Amino acid sequence: MRSSLSAAPHLQPRTSVSGLMLQVLCALIPGTLAMCWFFGEGVLINIAIAVLTAEAAEALALALRKKPVLPFLLDYSAALTAVLLALSLPPLAPWWLPMSGALFAIVITKHLYGGLGQNPFNPAMAGYAALLISFPRAMTVWPLPAGLRASDPSFIDVLDVVFRGLHPAVFDGLTAATPLDFLKTQLALQQTVHDIHFNPLFGVLAGKGWQWASLGYLLGGLWLVRQRVIDWRIPGGFLSGLFVSALAFYLVDPSRYPSPLFQLFAGAGMLGAFFIATDPVTASTTPVGRWVCGVLTGVLVFIMRAFGAYPDGVAFAVLLMNLAAPTVDHYTRPRIYGEKR
Repeated sequence: MRSSLSAAPHLQPRTSVSGLMLQVLCALIPGTLAMCWFFGEGVLINIAIAVLTAEAAEALALALRKKPVLPFLLDYSAALTAVLLALSLPPLAPWWLPMSGALFAIVITKHLYGGLGQNPFNPAMAGYAALLISFPRAMTVWPLPAGLRASDPSFIDVLDVVFRGLHPAVFDGLTAATPLDFLKTQLALQQTVHDIHFNPLFGVLAGKGWQWASLGYLLGGLWLVRQRVIDWRIPGGFLSGLFVSALAFYLVDPSRYPSPLFQLFAGAGMLGAFFIATDPVTASTTPVGRWVCGVLTGVLVFIMRAFGAYPDGVAFAVLLMNLAAPTVDHYTRPRIYGEKR
């Protein structure tokens, strides 16, 4: 009887990199649709600019490194980075903001370290952090959500603001700080959380518009967990760390600290838990380590929101835990069968 020989690997992976990236992009659809509904076409313009810039930067970097261009462009990793960055930006941001962030994410954070799989930091959050530090004013002014605006600007008006820097009269009074930024400012003016939440900017769970986007990200994230695209330990630890930290301070002084549910559904909490902290390249790889990094990320987000200079701390918390992930993996690696401790 003749037998055939073949080289490893003998077990084929369940899906490819491009397949995983496409599933994550699909899971972002509910939250993205909510963002578009409440904040307008600027969300899609940000996505288009960021994706085009990221793909062009990816192709150029690959060509300069003498790597095959088409296979890497078709793995959708650059597109996913661009979409995550774009969803974090104000929908009326000038065109150069998503372009600069995408360039930084792809060229500096990704290819400077060797490309996909070699980057120590999450590219989307590195790009976002660079923009927030460099252009804090442009990064914190958002349009009011639908239902609070006196009138809705036309698509041409949005294009004028994004590409020409024009601010027609139709936009007067239509932009405001995010709920997290507004909350931090009012608390500094000695207002209580109870009084602040009477502002029409706030809804049942968090800010109007933002809470629905967070619910959309939660829905998509749970689908990714069910499909086993991401490990439930990271978002579970993230949300647990954020919830427990917020609950402890809320029970001590509810006039100064908002409820845990507000912390979960405000800002980039759900987006960070399911789509950013779970990056397979920069996250922890051991089961215990994923719990540890997830919990610590959530705790850091709360600390930065409550005591830091910036309204939201998801980007900085994720980047700090990216730095700590190799050490966490080293001390939490499972014991190999037969190995002595």
